[in-house]
Amino acid sequence: MASNPGLLTEWPWQRLGNFKYVVLAPWVVHGFYGLATKGWREADIGYLMVLPGLLVRMLHNQIWISLSRFQNARSKHRIVDKSLDFEQVDRERNWDDQIIFNGIIMYVGIRYMEAARYLPWWNTDGAILIALLHMGPVEFLYYWFHRALHHHFLYSRYHSHHHASIVTEPITSVIHPFAEHIVYFALFSIPMLAAIFTGTASILGLLFYLIYIDFMNNMGHCNFELVPNWLFHAFPPLKYLMYTPSYHSLHHTQFRTNYSLFMPFYDYVYNTMDKSSDDLYERTLEGKEENIDVVHLTHPTTLQSIFYFRLGFASLASMPYHSKWYMIVMSPVSWISMMVTSIYGSTFTVERNTMDKLKMQTWAIPRYAFQYGLGWEKEAINDLIEKAILDADKRGVKVLSLGLLNQTRELNGSGELYLQKHPKLNVKIVDGSSLAAALVIKSIPQEVDQVLLTGHLSKVACAIATSLCQRGIQVIMNQKEEYHILKPQLPVNIASNLLFSRTSTPEVWLVGDGIEDKDQRRAQKGTQFIPFSQFPLKKARKDCTYYTTPAMKIPKSLQNMHSCENWLPRRVMSAWRVAGIVHALEGWGMHECGDAILDMEMILSAATRHGFVPLQQAA
Repeated sequence: MASNPGLLTEWPWQRLGNFKYVVLAPWVVHGFYGLATKGWREADIGYLMVLPGLLVRMLHNQIWISLSRFQNARSKHRIVDKSLDFEQVDRERNWDDQIIFNGIIMYVGIRYMEAARYLPWWNTDGAILIALLHMGPVEFLYYWFHRALHHHFLYSRYHSHHHASIVTEPITSVIHPFAEHIVYFALFSIPMLAAIFTGTASILGLLFYLIYIDFMNNMGHCNFELVPNWLFHAFPPLKYLMYTPSYHSLHHTQFRTNYSLFMPFYDYVYNTMDKSSDDLYERTLEGKEENIDVVHLTHPTTLQSIFYFRLGFASLASMPYHSKWYMIVMSPVSWISMMVTSIYGSTFTVERNTMDKLKMQTWAIPRYAFQYGLGWEKEAINDLIEKAILDADKRGVKVLSLGLLNQTRELNGSGELYLQKHPKLNVKIVDGSSLAAALVIKSIPQEVDQVLLTGHLSKVACAIATSLCQRGIQVIMNQKEEYHILKPQLPVNIASNLLFSRTSTPEVWLVGDGIEDKDQRRAQKGTQFIPFSQFPLKKARKDCTYYTTPAMKIPKSLQNMHSCENWLPRRVMSAWRVAGIVHALEGWGMHECGDAILDMEMILSAATRHGFVPLQQAA
């Protein structure tokens, strides 16, 4: 919202929320009705193509969003190296409003303008006319309108909303109040109306013009430089006809320069070009290599989770992951992504963060959670993890933390496999089990003297059981096989605190993977379920309390957080990820993998000293 919102700031359908697409329904239904009654030969193809055209534009924008986020996480050609936050993501989640608005106008135009009906697929004369009119009156009028928007009166009421984003994303380009978009479409309609009324318009000519506008808008706000220098050397006048991402980025950091739409010509004419434009372009194009201190190695979970990745849908990534029934319409895309990731032979960079002088990245193994349970995938997954570790070691990474299923005993012995194969690794491998166990123990109410430990036995479960038994707390297990595995591992003097019972149901359950609904129904009313697993427990009881997986709220100094880690709330990280960061901040020189467990009090104290707060205690 602008600092002092003016008239027509809100979109007409803003109160509809996610149901805003219903405003297009009457037009879409009308189009299909015409097709059903007239047939393909008599139906107006241009009218029918409005909806596919809108969908193509939305897909085009989404590709730019994913590409920009991918490049900004890994590329050395980043332009503005500042933090992007949840506030900006929330402000820009309505980027598709302008596409809906354009669609309604096009439906109305074709319906009520005789000259706009029954257009041919292509007309070269019309395409040339549109190009010339864009270069002339559109660029000229936009330049002066844009300068006017920077006058205090209009800026405070309208354009400040757009400039609230210093670190731009492709969709920042269309984040304007409704009133601005009315003027913008009026400007862009000049070439289209001219082509229509001269009888030279075509379906593809109009669509390509709108896609050209989207392309240039997205490119100018993508925050990484991608326009090669040889283009300007091969055709020198191009510098006046096409801006670069770095050129327009200066407008968002300097505000009073580089006003042009897509063609810098008028900035040169009216002397408003930023003097540092060429220098910034050259420096950004050359790029600057960045040393990474910490890498967190994760992977997608369910097939739907790929849309909640930071590289997926920006608005979904900014919220905790929840499986939604309506996402089933995206199933074809999910399966295609699975096939692509199965072929892809390396990790991909998901996120980049900073904390003081610490540089961090999140890498993802291109495998889904269910693939970790397939025997024939085990070797391939271990190869991918090993390749990531060696790559991190080569790049001078200090700590690599293993997240989710990348650290299971069954897969690689909690990371021990890689130390055995590469004993001279400089990068420290951290599985985070110590901090996860410490957080689970801290979540247990102080007055509790008896807990139930159930689910698949893991390294974290063993550490929790040992620590609780040492404190004199009785740990009850209801799975005989796991009980007989754990009992011999405990020191003789505390082993008596580990008990086996199929009927006992204490008020606190420490649960791992493998717990089913029927197991939860055995619990007494008011039971507290505290998971020690990587994945959250499915809630089968409304009369019980469910804790989240071990996690910590992050300090303000940890920047560039604008997506959620799986199912966790905003600005919350899993214990396994936090452990790697703390390991690097403390400069510890040991690995934490295999059977190794660090002093739990030590690592929890270190985490809180650096500003991390256990999620259950977070305000």
